[in-house]
Amino acid sequence: MFEFTESEKMTDIAHVKNIINHYRQMGFKTAIDDFGAGYSGLNLLSDLATDYVKLDMALIRDIDSNPRKQAIVRGTMAIANELGTSIIAEGVETAAEMQCLQDLGVSLFQGFYLARPEAQPVLAFPEV
Repeated sequence: MFEFTESEKMTDIAHVKNIINHYRQMGFKTAIDDFGAGYSGLNLLSDLATDYVKLDMALIRDIDSNPRKQAIVRGTMAIANELGTSIIAEGVETAAEMQCLQDLGVSLFQGFYLARPEAQPVLAFPEV
């Protein structure tokens, strides 16, 4: 998967679209990384037809106790579903965060709750 980070301003969107199309033709998936943390989030979502959007960990942190964050994720999920884009929640650190995200319809996750970075692959994940 190739990721385009939202934390850096993209000045040549047409060029990035060409890159995404080239990667797609080669069979690769693409993602907007750190969505919600940088420049023109909704504009990027409308301009770049990536396969995934990775929600920034600041939006995920303590989402289980923050109705405002829940509303933002719920709305982002609705938009992504309509666009045919999958959501990945980054930085999931607790069972409560993961359960809340699952309740909101998120099905793809990464973060320390699931596994810390390792030299060897993780073969089992915690039950939720």
